[in-house]
Amino acid sequence: MTGKLAQDHGMLGNGPTDRVMGRMETLPAVLRTLGYQTAAIGKMHFTPERARHGFDEMVLPADYYRRMALSGSPLQPMRHGLGQNELYPGMATVPESQTLTSWIAEQCVEYVLDRRDPTVPFFLWCSFSKPHPPLDPPEPYYSMYRNCSIPDPVAGDWAAPGRAPAAFERMRQRQSYDRIPLAVLREARAAYYGLITQIDYNMGRIFSALQDIGMFNDTLILYTSDHGEYLGDHHSGSKCFFHECSAHVPFALKPPTSWDRRCAGARLSHLVTHADILPTLVAAAGGAPPAGCTGMDLMSLARGERAPRPYLECIAPPDGERGHLSITDGRWKYSWFPEGPAEQLFDLAADPRELRDLAGAPEHQEKRRELQREIIRRQQARNSSFVADGRLLGRPVMGDTEAERRAKPWPGYHTERYGVDVRH
Repeated sequence: MTGKLAQDHGMLGNGPTDRVMGRMETLPAVLRTLGYQTAAIGKMHFTPERARHGFDEMVLPADYYRRMALSGSPLQPMRHGLGQNELYPGMATVPESQTLTSWIAEQCVEYVLDRRDPTVPFFLWCSFSKPHPPLDPPEPYYSMYRNCSIPDPVAGDWAAPGRAPAAFERMRQRQSYDRIPLAVLREARAAYYGLITQIDYNMGRIFSALQDIGMFNDTLILYTSDHGEYLGDHHSGSKCFFHECSAHVPFALKPPTSWDRRCAGARLSHLVTHADILPTLVAAAGGAPPAGCTGMDLMSLARGERAPRPYLECIAPPDGERGHLSITDGRWKYSWFPEGPAEQLFDLAADPRELRDLAGAPEHQEKRRELQREIIRRQQARNSSFVADGRLLGRPVMGDTEAERRAKPWPGYHTERYGVDVRH
């Protein structure tokens, strides 16, 4: 929405989005100045929930739940009791045509075909809530992968009990992800795959609407996700750290067919981030990003007109229990966990699943120091509380016990009446 990295606009976690953006200089606002009609359909995760932040129109999951409640149907969504942060499989309590995923797609189809102004170009953000927990696909997606040979979860040598960084250990113990039986994890992974395939099929409906009005070949489509999911990997669930299963998400661009075809079908391994979305789409619309934008135009990167970024970093709040710093150059990844402290180093080329922590390996100490120095340099430039006197700061392990952690889970019991746009 801003074209800025989180460490540049200052909000490193969830919070009131109106603290870092208003209605000007956001992605939809900039596109509107370029003549575009803009709409947001699906989960926005804005706070306040109805803050439009520059969109002409916004349709939220709250509208779906209100419509379902007023329909008089005895079949209502999310009546299975699963929370919004659990890793257990379930089944949708409504048929596919009445799920939130299907409804979001239908709203997008209606917008493309009927609700937009046909005299101006449009920007549509279609935001599906799934495959976030609860993992509750409808049929036929519920059964689609149940008997398939889905790979089992993996666990790194660093992930054994007592060896994982304290912050990571706390996350998985608070949710007891490490106690979910393998048989249940297999069902959960099948359900997760089913939810993704349901999205794929519903994207087909939106593509068909564009094709029906002759606009599919003239539309730039960007497909990405906000995060991955451990799904049992490293004895954990959720998505709060910079490991590949959490942070390495899909990012695909389909340019209009009339554009330069040299990039068509290219598979690129450059480091990209969501801050790149605003400058990419604004450049495609013929404009320039607002001042302070730190992302890059990915089409110019794909054409070889600019150099890729050498590093990509991840920062979690220093005062939070999940606080950590991570950085990658695309092959090597280094993480610093202040609590403890602890550190990790992975060679993603040789070990893409991050099964072997090389932070203590003598032969890789220069690479560890190189990435650590880069983190320190960046943190010093921001006057960060993570560093002092040219060193990364550690802190003692918090005094909570394993029993206390497991006694205070947060499964996310959000219902259709919850007042924040986080329903799935």
